[in-house]
Amino acid sequence: MPIRVTLDRMLLERRMSLTELCDRVGITMANLSILKTGKAKAVRFSTLEALCKELGCQPADLLVFEDEDEEGDAAE
Repeated sequence: MPIRVTLDRMLLERRMSLTELCDRVGITMANLSILKTGKAKAVRFSTLEALCKELGCQPADLLVFEDEDEEGDAAE
């Protein structure tokens, strides 16, 4: 998947646990875990907004686009 979620890095930098973020944002542990592991197929803007507000970051700090075509070219 070309979009990678870097929530684990943000949590580490903020010295915050996933449980603490769940409590602060009001998102279930299951949903936040799906997002953190990159298994989410979509994310609501309201969820992204709440995460950014609580973590003090921008959406681009949480979501990274990786072009799969460029990665393939680099391997050759």
